[in-house]
Amino acid sequence: MRLIFAGTPPFAAAALAALHHAGHDVALVLTQPDRPAGRGMKLTPSAVAREAERLGLRLEKPTTLKDATVQATIREIDADVMVVAAYGLLLPQAVLDLPKFGCLNIHGSLLPRWRGAAPVQRSIEAGDLETGIAIMQMDAGLDTGAVLLERRFPIARDETSATLFEKLAALGASTIVDALTALPTLVARPQVPGGVLYARKIDKSEARIDWLQPAVLIERRIRAFDPFPGCETRLAGEPIKIWRAQVVDANAVGVAPGTVTHSDRQTLTVQCGEKQLQWVTVQKAGGKRVAISEFLCGYPVPTGTRLT
Repeated sequence: MRLIFAGTPPFAAAALAALHHAGHDVALVLTQPDRPAGRGMKLTPSAVAREAERLGLRLEKPTTLKDATVQATIREIDADVMVVAAYGLLLPQAVLDLPKFGCLNIHGSLLPRWRGAAPVQRSIEAGDLETGIAIMQMDAGLDTGAVLLERRFPIARDETSATLFEKLAALGASTIVDALTALPTLVARPQVPGGVLYARKIDKSEARIDWLQPAVLIERRIRAFDPFPGCETRLAGEPIKIWRAQVVDANAVGVAPGTVTHSDRQTLTVQCGEKQLQWVTVQKAGGKRVAISEFLCGYPVPTGTRLT
């Protein structure tokens, strides 16, 4: 098929590579403009931009798809399908109507659960047991289009957003190739009105740990917010990020949430609103991720210390 591909992060780059490898004619790649990144805040191309350049594909980086010139470029391609994966820009109806078979979105959840910007993180945070990929026929709504093809798989108990994104990227890449192969025979399944949940964008303010919350929820958030934005508390006024922790299925009687209930050279445990949390991997500001035993060697924390 003659395709236009629109996407930005590594999740999308995997699909672009798979489509090209499958022999489709990717006539145009759209991605977001270069963004400042790294300590030097140097303008850096997206993962999709780098993949398009590696494959020698035509690449454009518009700031909007509402521009008449951009729409004219898309129209001239005369594409069979436009494939969209984590693009980050709104597709106006004029663009949705241009390809012969419309626009197909590679979405990282089992729709209608977790429509929106952060389905991977929210599925882990909510404690979902499974997730998957939905190939959706795009319409003017927010992830409201009919589903053409769906693939499911379980979420591991120790899953982080980083590991789940890798799995979903590979699954999304293979699923979109299968969808295009079977496209003339696929039956669009309208999303059921029940079970709709919206995965709001992750905000940095969510990184702050509220020790009044149950340990189970805090542990899930630690995994959901890895690698961004991480989960943070303050120890003696200094920020500490917790990257891995384990729930202790017991409460320390008469101890306020946010209190260190046990600390020695190897372990550190904190009382939460319900049950306790044992730290496994942590990071000081400006440092690297280390095991809690290594952290405690240079930063002993007495039992009874209060976290904020």
